[in-house]
Amino acid sequence: MAEKSFANIHEYTVGELSGAIKRTLEDGFGFVRVRGELGRVTRAASGHMYLDLKDDKAVLSGVMWKGNVARVSINPEQGMEVVASGRISTFPGQSRYQLIIDSLEPAGVGALMALLEERKKKFAAEGLFDVDRKKPLPFLPEIIGVVTSPSGAVIRDILHRLRDRFPRHVLVWPTLVQGKGADQTIAGGIKGFNQLNQDGAIPRPDVLIVARGGGSLEDLWCFNEEAVVRAVAESEIPVISAVGHETDTTLIDYVADRRAPTPTAAAEMAVPVRTELLSDVISLSQRLLTTQGRAMDARRNEVRSAARGLGRPEDLLATPSQRVDRASDRLTAALKARSGALQTRLAAVGSKLGVPLLAASLERIRSRTAALASRLDQSQKTAFASRQQALSATRLSPVVLLRQFEERSRDHGRQSARLLRLGPGLVKAPGDRLSKAGGLLEALSYRNVLERGFALVRNGEGAVIASAQGPADGQTAMVTFKDGDRQIVFAGPAGEKAASRPKPAEKTKANSQKQGQRLDPKRSTSKKTVQTSLFDEN
Repeated sequence: MAEKSFANIHEYTVGELSGAIKRTLEDGFGFVRVRGELGRVTRAASGHMYLDLKDDKAVLSGVMWKGNVARVSINPEQGMEVVASGRISTFPGQSRYQLIIDSLEPAGVGALMALLEERKKKFAAEGLFDVDRKKPLPFLPEIIGVVTSPSGAVIRDILHRLRDRFPRHVLVWPTLVQGKGADQTIAGGIKGFNQLNQDGAIPRPDVLIVARGGGSLEDLWCFNEEAVVRAVAESEIPVISAVGHETDTTLIDYVADRRAPTPTAAAEMAVPVRTELLSDVISLSQRLLTTQGRAMDARRNEVRSAARGLGRPEDLLATPSQRVDRASDRLTAALKARSGALQTRLAAVGSKLGVPLLAASLERIRSRTAALASRLDQSQKTAFASRQQALSATRLSPVVLLRQFEERSRDHGRQSARLLRLGPGLVKAPGDRLSKAGGLLEALSYRNVLERGFALVRNGEGAVIASAQGPADGQTAMVTFKDGDRQIVFAGPAGEKAASRPKPAEKTKANSQKQGQRLDPKRSTSKKTVQTSLFDEN
């Protein structure tokens, strides 16, 4: 067999052959659309994205330049079924062909729903949808934060509804709600509101509303992105999800604290109706007044029943009043008896001394004691009358009146006991002074001198004769000894004889007899004369 000759076959270099293959593929597959499942997805630092499209039979490498990556509306992830549009080319450096992707989109609603279910299971497994982690909404927030597009109809519907129900201060964080980068702006708005200080220049909201109008699944896909879901889950401020219409469901509806079917419904959840609150307050006020009135009526009936069971105040106070009257009478009688005994004692001492000055002092003490007794009696009667008037005029309960009367009775008893203790002292002090004065007078009295053998000589007028030169011859005088009085006649000096003494004339004798009769101490000597002589002697 002759050997096969390759001399007539064109010889290519490696680069020439690779270039020829590249041109052939690019000419034959200038524009293609490939459907497949995403495998490996890699984003380079340069901004290019490298990925693999696969099915159950083959794998196709693909590359998307950074200019086209910025225009992709979805976030490519492994396992997502997509449709890639572009051209087939080669990479000579590795001797492989690849798909240069110009656009990338989900492969129908079914693929997006499958990806949505996969993410839903993932977040549910992490516990982001648990009910116990959801925060309650404030009853009446002062500030409401809204994360939405500032140019759409959503924000106007929310403001209009808040104005109708209960006007509140609203802060809007403008964001994209569709397309590339919308998920980052929405997540940034939620985090930005949470980073505000409560007392800062821009106050921190009390509740957040993440809102968007209706649309297709592709339009609402940014609210299913992981960045938005985790931002809502990490928010310290309660979040209300209001994305799409009532039939639209996104992942933030499960992780938010409350889900509203529409943005208008979210505004209704955020604040109550002001008129309904006013009506509730009025109704509660009326119920409170009615309840208070019933309670007062019940208490009033209880007091009346208790009053009927206790009886009249007059009946309750009759026995204590009688005890007070008897105690008052006994106190007055005791004071009078004590005063009378002291007066009798003082009178005895005064009569023994025979001094009008002491009698006057005794009389003043007697008058003062009588005045004190009269004032005490009058004060007791006045106090008791005032208590009776107060009891008859008061409208307090019988229990309170009885308690007050017992307290005042105890006070009156204490005052009476104090007066009984002080009464003898008031009388005793003057009596002691009188006793001391009587003792001193008794010690200094001339009668003690008479007991020692001396005599007291007084003239006809009762004056003491203290000198021998005082009386004239023939003058009569009265000499008082310790056991009685004797009448004498002065005759002359002691050295003269008795015979030379002149006899008193009849007239003088008669006058002496008259004077003797007038000066008889048993008949005519007055207390005033005794008092004068006593004081002159001392």
